[in-house]
Amino acid sequence: MPRSSPANARGFTLIEVMITVAIIAILAAVAIPQYRDYVSRSRLADASTGLATMRAQMERYYQDNRTYADSGTFVSPCNNSVVSTRTFGNFVISCTGTLNATQFTLRAVGSGPSSGFTYTVNHQDVRATTALPTGWGSTCASKWIMKKGDSC
Repeated sequence: MPRSSPANARGFTLIEVMITVAIIAILAAVAIPQYRDYVSRSRLADASTGLATMRAQMERYYQDNRTYADSGTFVSPCNNSVVSTRTFGNFVISCTGTLNATQFTLRAVGSGPSSGFTYTVNHQDVRATTALPTGWGSTCASKWIMKKGDSC
């Protein structure tokens, strides 16, 4: 039987396969961490949505009753005896501090894959980042840090 000549050979050489595997490994080493950061940032939208929703409820209540606290038979959205917390995705939204007629503070605390993140907003719409996981940067008293490495 005649042997096949190199001109008729089919397939890939070991070097070609190794180069392809090396290129895929390099792309994966760059893409996987970027994808994880992207997924983490997408989960942070739950915190901003939850805080904005609760803040809007508090402002509507204030417009109707001229107080953030309970007013007669009307119960404030922050009344801890009725509903102490609300969950938005991986974030638990709750009212912090003492609720009074003119002030409130809402806090979103992350759990599960969003653990380590804590955001707040108050009656004056002052947004703050009070806790971040290691490697995300430092806390900020004037805005929500929603991107890794973002500065105050």
